[in-house]
Amino acid sequence: MAEKHSPLAQFEIKTLVPLDFGGIDASFTNSALMMVATVVVVSAFLILGMRRNALVPGRWQSIAELSYVFIANLVKDTVGSEGRNYFPFIFTVFMFVLFGNLLGMIPYSFTFTSHIVVTFTMAAVIFVGVTIIALAKHKMHFFSFFMPPGVPLLMAPLLIPIEIISYLSRPISLSVRLFANMLAGHTLLKVFAGFIISLGVFGVAPWLFVVALTGLEIVIAFLQAFVFTILTCLYLNDALHLH
Repeated sequence: MAEKHSPLAQFEIKTLVPLDFGGIDASFTNSALMMVATVVVVSAFLILGMRRNALVPGRWQSIAELSYVFIANLVKDTVGSEGRNYFPFIFTVFMFVLFGNLLGMIPYSFTFTSHIVVTFTMAAVIFVGVTIIALAKHKMHFFSFFMPPGVPLLMAPLLIPIEIISYLSRPISLSVRLFANMLAGHTLLKVFAGFIISLGVFGVAPWLFVVALTGLEIVIAFLQAFVFTILTCLYLNDALHLH
């Protein structure tokens, strides 16, 4: 019973449809279900929001258009005109992370962005992708990225290893930031929600705190999606323009 009501029980991966391919566990889990639900909700939000394509947009169409314009301006400001070709991917990343965070706020749902394996996989795909883009565009000149211009050659033995380590740590920092924020926030919500029932009449104070914390978590859901996206843009900018 104690494990059932543990603040960490909400992050447990549960198998919904057992699947096995050659000894590899490919079961359909609650995490996979929420990812599918996120894709469906984002698709429905954009398709239904733009189905009328009215000259004077309604609320739904306005939100869809604002989302598009917001990311378009973000890409333009951080990457420049060359980033236009990568807008669909960046917009997809933003909407997937944002709606994944928000759907995880629904009671009894599952927040897949609270699992490091999910956030690290997304960060690794982005990291490998921008590295391939950089190599394809700059060829061997890409490796000059690890030796900033104007630095004395004597500093190379010290600076190059530091730059390489910094570059390789990008997917770690990108994934841990999102994972840690969602994990900590949801755990804190669960802890204070438990106080509401156990304290009875005196549970009003933790209830008010949970309400305030829920609002803060919604803000963090937007903020973390934005941070994840803008860092993706910055990494892409480095890949396209180096220094």
